[in-house]
Amino acid sequence: MHIKRKVEAAQRFEINPELDRDAIRREYDEVGRVRIYGLLSVGAVELYEHLCERDDWIHLVCTDDGILELDPEDKARLSAEEWAKIEARGHERVRGDFQYRYHALRVPPPDEERGRTDLVTQFARAMRSDAMLDLLRDVTGYDKLSFADGQATAYDHGDYLTGHDDGVEGKNRLAAYVFGLTPYWRIEYGGLLLFHGLNDRTVEGNVPRFNCLDLFKVPQQHSVSVVTPAAPHRRYAVTGWLRGGD
Repeated sequence: MHIKRKVEAAQRFEINPELDRDAIRREYDEVGRVRIYGLLSVGAVELYEHLCERDDWIHLVCTDDGILELDPEDKARLSAEEWAKIEARGHERVRGDFQYRYHALRVPPPDEERGRTDLVTQFARAMRSDAMLDLLRDVTGYDKLSFADGQATAYDHGDYLTGHDDGVEGKNRLAAYVFGLTPYWRIEYGGLLLFHGLNDRTVEGNVPRFNCLDLFKVPQQHSVSVVTPAAPHRRYAVTGWLRGGD
């Protein structure tokens, strides 16, 4: 399949120098998570526009047989009846299993990035730059934090992610992040980043926002609520984990 990609010059992503690191660090230490508004002083608008322009998003759906990956052509080939079946089975799985459906643009590992200039890849590099890792170590207190990975995500009508804690043995995940790139969003649209209370009896939620980094310790039970048909556009973000080790 031929995918049109826009070749782009190197983009600078600059951290906002006015962030109150002491206040951010205190909240993370006390609560185990923090929301950093206005993370970047340069680059957020360009990255958002890039995500809106990309036409090669992969729709990921968890199924009984593994992860179904639908590129735009695959999705177009499905009949309405075939998609309705996939959707209905996903709703059944939500009742008792870990389940998700959302769109993604994956970033290759660093040793496979050579020659790539798209802004998603450039932002992934910025997330593991010395300046960003210094900020993240400062906020989290994890001196052994050495790497950040990520992918772009887009939640469209009906997309969701059920509860999980990101704790996977051997992955060295110290914290998770969601860099929000959604310029306007109401609570009623869904797509909220939800943090679950003990035994799922309570919940606290963060509404999607623009140029906003949600950072939280791993393991920590969380989910993304279903995006409703009221949403005027997709919920965009770059998400990933902060890791220790090599």
